[in-house]
Amino acid sequence: MKSVFVYCEVENKKVAEISQELLSAGKRLAQKLGCPLEAMVFGSKLKDISKQIAPYGVDKLYVADDERLEPYRTLPHAALATEILKKQNPQIVLFGATSVGRDLAPRIASVLNCGLTADCTILDIGDHFVKKEKKEYKDLLYAIRPAFGGSIMANIINWDMHPQMATVREGVMKKEIFDADYSTEIINIDVNSIVKDEDFIVKIIERHIEESDVNLKEAPIIVAGGYGVGSKENFQHLKDLADLLGGEVGGSRAAVDAGFIDHNRQIGQTGTTVRPKLYIAAGISGAIQHTAGMQDASMIISINNDPDAPINKLADYVIEGDLGEVVPKMIKYYKKNAK
Repeated sequence: MKSVFVYCEVENKKVAEISQELLSAGKRLAQKLGCPLEAMVFGSKLKDISKQIAPYGVDKLYVADDERLEPYRTLPHAALATEILKKQNPQIVLFGATSVGRDLAPRIASVLNCGLTADCTILDIGDHFVKKEKKEYKDLLYAIRPAFGGSIMANIINWDMHPQMATVREGVMKKEIFDADYSTEIINIDVNSIVKDEDFIVKIIERHIEESDVNLKEAPIIVAGGYGVGSKENFQHLKDLADLLGGEVGGSRAAVDAGFIDHNRQIGQTGTTVRPKLYIAAGISGAIQHTAGMQDASMIISINNDPDAPINKLADYVIEGDLGEVVPKMIKYYKKNAK
């Protein structure tokens, strides 16, 4: 029985959040297929790493523990992952659409001669009928992602080359513990039997890691603006409202491209995916590219002078009007009535 496989990223003995999200998504796929969920993790001092991975319902965990494997380098990780996947022959393999996943997944797909779908936002299982062959293929991975600038959702299917591989954007999959006491089989990998000395030819001399001062993913309230805000100066109104509410300010791709707001505050398919309790969308039309990154907010308020804006259909409340007048009034009345 073939399995669903997840490559887990790890830094300083901590599994990356995107990998935990993928484990949850992988478990849901494995349950639909009635197959095991397996994972692999490579790094240094990983003695208790299974405690962070097993609760997501992982049946087998392949661990390569060697001080040379952290921080990440392409060649040794690619050699290990390729060897494991060749032997286990899984049906589906998932990577995070991170700098690591985007570097590693294409290299492995090339060696295994299989397809790879990048930057997915939805994963599902389904069937596909090939007219030319007059044959129906069962239980395929539906790798779904926005395409053509976010104007459509493309369903990518790979029926004749395996494994089916995909990278998934951070934040789009809900992280869920399957069983806190789940029993996982640990398979320790002999690194020296797979990785060659020449795979370590790249030496890391020095690393500089700076934490971002923007944390949209964890913000309970987000005030986001689009191209309709009009200018960088007008974004100050949104920032004032976000500060007052104890939230963060974000923007659509159109606003970022126009120079109204910094790229690290971009929300959407090519930015950050968020799930705040409250999302206020000001001057945002609601293209698929943007809504894919915020549609799971608990409550959405749209401020727009276009009553037919697509985002209004997604919103719980719609305020029709000029945001240059509406936002200052919101600030005024909140200050007046807040306890």
